[in-house]
Parts: sequence; C-alpha cells; structure tokens
Amino acid sequence: MLFNSYEYIFIFLPLVFFMYFFLNKKRLTTASSSFLVFASLFFYSWWNISYLPLMLTSILFNYTVGSILSKESESKISKKSILVFGIICNLGLLAYYKYADFFIENINYMANQHFNLPHLLLPLAISFFTFQQIAYLVDSFKGETKEYNFLNYALFVTFFPQLIAGPIVHHKEMMPQFTKSKNMVINYKNIAYGLFIFSIGLFKKVIIADTFAKWANAGFDHSTVLTFFEAWSTSLSYTFELYFDFSGYTDMAIGSALLFNIKLPINFNSPYKALSIQDFWRRWHITLSRFLKDYIYIPLGGNRKGGARTYINIMITFILGGIWHGAGWTFILWGTLHGLALSIYRLWKNFGFKMNKYIAWFITFNFVNATWVFFRAKEWGDVAKVFKGMVGKNGIMVDKGLHRVVEFLNLSSYIKYGKLFGTSVSQHGSYKWIIVATILILVAKNSNQIIDRIKLSTQIAFCMSVISVYAIFNLTHVSEFLYFNF
Repeated sequence: MLFNSYEYIFIFLPLVFFMYFFLNKKRLTTASSSFLVFASLFFYSWWNISYLPLMLTSILFNYTVGSILSKESESKISKKSILVFGIICNLGLLAYYKYADFFIENINYMANQHFNLPHLLLPLAISFFTFQQIAYLVDSFKGETKEYNFLNYALFVTFFPQLIAGPIVHHKEMMPQFTKSKNMVINYKNIAYGLFIFSIGLFKKVIIADTFAKWANAGFDHSTVLTFFEAWSTSLSYTFELYFDFSGYTDMAIGSALLFNIKLPINFNSPYKALSIQDFWRRWHITLSRFLKDYIYIPLGGNRKGGARTYINIMITFILGGIWHGAGWTFILWGTLHGLALSIYRLWKNFGFKMNKYIAWFITFNFVNATWVFFRAKEWGDVAKVFKGMVGKNGIMVDKGLHRVVEFLNLSSYIKYGKLFGTSVSQHGSYKWIIVATILILVAKNSNQIIDRIKLSTQIAFCMSVISVYAIFNLTHVSEFLYFNF
C-alpha cells in the first residue's frame, strides 16, 4: 500500500489509529500489539500477498536465532558460528531474490553459456527488512537487545510506517517506545506534529518529486539524443526527484509513526547542502550510512589498521552499499565512485588542504548529480547518452538572437539555433522548477528543523490543510516511491 494513495490516507491509517488506541484504552495491550502486527502485514500484503510467507518465515528464523544468541549456552557450537550462520542465511535469501538474474547473466557472458534466468519478482522491502534483522542478530550477539517476546519482535520488523523503505531501525531504539505506558494513549500534540510532517512529505512526493519525474523519465527513457540543456535538465531532474521522493517517503513514515507516539530516527538532513562527500553521507539516508559504518566498515577494521587498510575498508563498504541498492554494474560503479571520492577527500584532509566553501559545495553537488546518472540509468547506453549531452557532444541549443555572440566566440560548430530544450524531449519549463528546487535545498529549512522549531497555530494548520488538499487532489495516478525498487 502506498502512503500517497486514497486507501492509505482515508481508510487504512485512520482505522488502524482508532482501533489501536481503542484496544489500549481497554488495557488490551497484547491485543493492540497483535492488531498492529496484523495491520502491518495487511499493509505489506496489499502489494503482493504471495511474499507474505517469505516475510513471516524470515521473522520466525531471525527471532529464533536472535533468542539463541542472547542467552547463555553451553552448546558446542559457538555463538559466533550461530551469528555467521544467521547472517549467511539472510544474505543468501536476499541474493537469491535480488541478484540471481544478475549472477547468471554474468556467468552466461563470461563462460559463453545459456543458463535460463529465473526472472524472480523482487519481494517488496526485502533489502530493508534483511538489513534490519541482520543488525538485530549482531546486537543480540553483543548483548544489546533486552527482550525477546515474539510478538514484540514481529512488531519491530513489520511496523508499517518503516516497513517498506526504512528508516532502518535498531531493536533497542524502537521497542522501549512501544512498551511505555504514556505512548499507549492518544497524544494530541504528536497527532498535530505527525499530520504536519506527513503533509510536508506528501507535498514533496506528489507535487515536487512526481513533477521532476516527468522530465527525468523523458530524458532517460524516451529520447535518443540529448542536447546540452536537455541533458543537464535530465540529470538535475532526477537528482531532485530522488531527493524529494525518498525524503518525502521518510517524512510520511515519520509522520505516520508519530500518530502512534513512535519516533523514528531522522533519515535526511539537507544532504544537498553538503560541503564534502563525507558530509553528504552524514546527511543522506542516515540510517543506511549508520548500518554500513557499524556493521561493515568498523568490523572490517575501520581506520584502526593503518592508512592503506582504511582506504580498502572504505572501498569495500561503498561497493557493497552500491550492490545493496541494485543488481547491476551501474550500481557497483556508483558505489565505487563514492568510495573513491571519500578516499580522495580523506587524503585531502590528511594533507591539511582546505577549500572555499562555495567551491566545495559546487564540486560536491555536481559530483553527486553526475553519479546519480549511473544510479538511474537502466543500461550503459543511457549513461553515455546523458553524459555526451552534458559535455556538449550533441550541441547546445540557443536562441537565434545570440548568433553574433556565437560567431564572435567561434562556437558555431557546437551551437544549434532553436528552442532551449530542442524538440526531442518535453522538458520546457523544467529549468524554472530546477531553480526553485535549488533555492529550496539551499535556503529552506528541512523537515527536521521545521518540526523542532515551529509552534503549531491556527494559521499553520490552515496552510498545512491547503497543501495537503492540493496534494491529495493531484493523486490522479499510482506513483511508486523510487526506493521500492531497491
């Protein structure tokens, strides 16, 4: 079920909210938790019920392994071996459904074979609930989980606001919230703030992200050649689409959870304001960055085993992060480029070099924008098409009134006369939205800052109602969130 759907906004969310607190009011806490698990599984099954048994099996398996890891045992099998077994099973499940086609395609290519591809449909949310449960197993091994009730564990994994695309949460930061007595009664302040941030997320997704999606899709999927401005419009449109789509999802997840008095961790902190690639990864998809650091980079040795090993660990971490996002060489290259950029930045810092903050922002933003091309492209031809356009290989469209300037600068071989965006792609007007989005990401406060500083009033409630109604009236077609595909 999509957050940006009539079914979720007007039926599912209100019914679950009232039923959950009704059961808590009657002091039927077990029933309320059971109902929330059932509602979350219904929310998940709405998409494709055939993968519900897979999720339930995964939950039961990880709960069992986590319980074993958390207890003192005199078994001949070491806890470390049990942990490794649990992690391998989780990764094996993920690899089978997400990477089977990719592995077989590459085997066929390298060995000149013709093995049939299974063409498995990727189970919704498998990337997220797999990482979340791996974190649970490691935390159990370290003794950092406190209670092992199956119902509570199922609620931890399936809680519908964060189930599909995160944030990736820890058991210890979620479960104490469900057991607090004050969180079992309706909190009108949390309702107000929850609806407020949900409205912001809905507007980001429906009005901003989906608008940029039209221009990004036109350039990547429907054109054969892109001129200079068309290519930059294509790449920047996707850069802004991805940000407002995923941050919009996170806002709606945080807002939905807040209705139930549950506070999910912040996942975005104005990442396009970053002044370095390191700063970017401290702001973008924060819970994923936390997972990669805590469960891959640090166990590999982090920066504790010398300079060369540190850079190797950075590269391994980001290559695996790229693979996690998708089964394709473009994702692997995307992760590799970010690993290289972080390594270069680390060297830069170690040598004591500094850079003007405006130049630093410009370089960081354009690096992120360029690498998103690999992230979005469905095939290498799309990458070549966009980059050729961005460097002017296919010419630059300008108004005929500038012909004297073109001749003076001796640019006649590169310049074409006509409409700014040519005719191959319907991107006219995109530059206006790109300018607006750039101002928003650089000047406006993000959702987290707004929610921390704002004092709710009648005027603000009215403004939120207006943007919510406007967004709802624009729910004219099904629009999935981009991270559903990862």
